[in-house]
Amino acid sequence: MTTEHPRGKDAHALDNVDSWRGATASQAGGLTLAAARAVIAAVQAEARAMAVAMSCAVVDSGDQLVAFERMDAADLVGITLARDKAFTALVNRMPTGDLAPITQPGTEFFGYHTVAAGRTIIFAGGLPLEREGVLVGAVGVSGGDSGQDQRAVEAGARAFLAG
Repeated sequence: MTTEHPRGKDAHALDNVDSWRGATASQAGGLTLAAARAVIAAVQAEARAMAVAMSCAVVDSGDQLVAFERMDAADLVGITLARDKAFTALVNRMPTGDLAPITQPGTEFFGYHTVAAGRTIIFAGGLPLEREGVLVGAVGVSGGDSGQDQRAVEAGARAFLAG
């Protein structure tokens, strides 16, 4: 059974096949499976426009994977990097690319990349996903250079906000 999103205006309805379970906080904030798939589709469209095979991970506010896809020919390391970029964007509530300048040798947060058993990524490709000021999840992208990953993850975030 597909039900309308609790806020009533989300284009990505909750696919609640198990109706006795209520929506999670992230789902109530609009991060449904359909929304995550829309994020991935936008990332892949941007990746195709750049001719770069990418991996994309979408996590909820508890860092649980909502959806993941690796395009054909995308590097295997991108699986881990996309997932960890989403994690980093989520727990820091900021773009992963914003961490690089403040984690260089001689800065206050030098060595920050070692946080969380090395899962912290300090280069572009991860963005938090917020709806009405509430953190509902994050998206991480890997496969290109930093600029390409940033361009693709921004396309994914735009798709989430549009939903």
